[in-house]
Amino acid sequence: MTDDIDTDLDHEGIARALEEDIIFGRLAPGARLTEDSLLSRFPVTRHFVRQALVQLEQMGIVVRERNKGAMVRTLTPDEVRQIYAVRELVQRQAALLIPLPASQALIDELLEIHEEHGEHIESGYLRGVHETNDRFHLTLFGACGNKYLVQTIELYMRYSLPVRANSMADRAALDISHSQHRLMIEMLSGRDNWLLAQLCVDHLQPSKRRYIGLVE
Repeated sequence: MTDDIDTDLDHEGIARALEEDIIFGRLAPGARLTEDSLLSRFPVTRHFVRQALVQLEQMGIVVRERNKGAMVRTLTPDEVRQIYAVRELVQRQAALLIPLPASQALIDELLEIHEEHGEHIESGYLRGVHETNDRFHLTLFGACGNKYLVQTIELYMRYSLPVRANSMADRAALDISHSQHRLMIEMLSGRDNWLLAQLCVDHLQPSKRRYIGLVE
């Protein structure tokens, strides 16, 4: 990924490259991100490197400490439980607010994303798997009609990136996640918001348990 780097790279391009390294495990939790090492990797000014680190910090996947520099965020088991407690609350509430049966337009859009997600799983394109997964959920929960609730969901999706990344290379976990997405789509044709909400909460558990198990 670091070969043939575009000389026109800006801070967003640097942040995207580092985000991929973090999400897909090439940069482990706790790894240091020094400005000098990044300058040797990316043909940009120090200003762009600093902007990229700020962007990653705002995304919740990098922490910066005074006199220590930046490092990939490490989550303790207790932090994971707290983050996922919030995710469960907001995603359950969003699912309960989705008008059922949902419109055919929403179902068709989710089916299209679902198909693309499956293609990326089959090809092993992890960036595509990650992006279509997030697009699926934000499209689904966007149907709740509360943009502030959806913004909160997106924020905590970012906070949980280190957790979700641990399941990204697990084909069995991806297949289960993909099948649950299909079930969510099928539930949109029904009228049981409570069942849909419970599936959305259950969907969060495998990656949380996996990460906590690895850490503990």
